Amino acid sequence: MKTTNGSVLVLLALAAPLAAAPAPATAPPPAEIKSHAAPYPTFGSIERLDPALDKLIPPDAKIEKLAEGFDWIEGPVWVQSKKAKESGYLLFSDIPPNSIYKWSEGAGITLFMKPSGCHADCEPLKEPGTNALAVDKKGNLIMCEHGDRRLARLASLAQPNGKQVPLAAKYDGKRFNSPNDMAIHSSGDIFFTDPPYGLSQKDPAKKDQFPGQEMKIQGVYRLDTKGKVTLLTDVLERPNGIALSPDEKTLYVANSHGPRPIWMAFEVKPDRTLGPGRVFFDATALIAKTKRTGNPDGMKADKNGNLFATGPGGVLIFSPEGKHLGTILTGQATANVAFGDDGSSLYITADPFLARVKTKTKGMGF
Repeated sequence: MKTTNGSVLVLLALAAPLAAAPAPATAPPPAEIKSHAAPYPTFGSIERLDPALDKLIPPDAKIEKLAEGFDWIEGPVWVQSKKAKESGYLLFSDIPPNSIYKWSEGAGITLFMKPSGCHADCEPLKEPGTNALAVDKKGNLIMCEHGDRRLARLASLAQPNGKQVPLAAKYDGKRFNSPNDMAIHSSGDIFFTDPPYGLSQKDPAKKDQFPGQEMKIQGVYRLDTKGKVTLLTDVLERPNGIALSPDEKTLYVANSHGPRPIWMAFEVKPDRTLGPGRVFFDATALIAKTKRTGNPDGMKADKNGNLFATGPGGVLIFSPEGKHLGTILTGQATANVAFGDDGSSLYITADPFLARVKTKTKGMGF
């Protein structure tokens, strides 16, 4: 494994100018987006490969379709209400239209933020919007912004189109490719991945290069609470989804690379650098056997360390030891997941569908 502990201080005066008037908060969604009402329609199926799955997902569980008509949705995060009598809500990115949507029980879908991940020179980009969203321990919304090629913090959840505070946009003097996914450590440090999916199309004259690309690597990084960025590893061709184990001793990273579709598990040292990595699960044989769509992508761990990881066919469920217990088969290219409600609902972003599966287990932090 090739690693480096070199770090640089990130300047915070990196905000891009706004190029378009923002949409008002909680605006109606576009006409093509449809919210469903309870009882929700169901689709897909749940493949059970091991009896242990019954302890995580009820035998009679269904995949509920909450809304549809999106372009390519990603990065869901549950926002818990600070008022005991109020339920929370889900935020998620629709990357190509540069939007963040909000879903809540009863109210359905509203437009939360537009523009989201790109505020200037967005036209050439196929995926300009935000990708991963996360909420830190102070209740701030943190965003991986493809078009602006940075991590940023929304100053106030009550003002979706208000001030954004840039957190990191460069490493070693070079702009990131397009920060994709993140996992926030209890210390406040943010682990994140930086593949090139948010850049414009490849330059046909330059193999594996994208116009405007400054990085020669696709790295896994850590942003600490003082604003320093450290490159942790660059051994993966397309690092994508990322998640911490409940004890924060393991960092999982998905490699969304056709020739090497794997999930890696890295030891997290006390100083939050990475130790040796190992292949947690190799999906090569599974893809060849089933012909299912999708590479390793976003994931979350439950409170007991089971991993719910999007990949070929939908959402694969792994034991902490890496045993494949079963798959939530969505029939769609599936990007990411988040636990929500009281922690026992798994929300799923599956291409045009926002979906949900009720679970027996609870996600980390609930």
